[in-house]
Amino acid sequence: MNLGGPELLLIIAVIVLVFGASQIPKLARSLGQAQREFRKGLREAENDDEVDDRTQARPARRTEDSDRDRNGER
Repeated sequence: MNLGGPELLLIIAVIVLVFGASQIPKLARSLGQAQREFRKGLREAENDDEVDDRTQARPARRTEDSDRDRNGER
């Protein structure tokens, strides 16, 4: 789907009519903030996955308490 100049002008004109000229900067600002939050969430999820991968790769250390619990001793 290729959009040329006349099509883009028509789309922009409709947006200005629907939202009003004063609302467009606010709309663009909120879209930019939403995009930044989304990317931040993706980065945090990647970091959490890396931490989870590292912790799952190491076996848990056995302690005397865990041995007693396993044997039913208290």
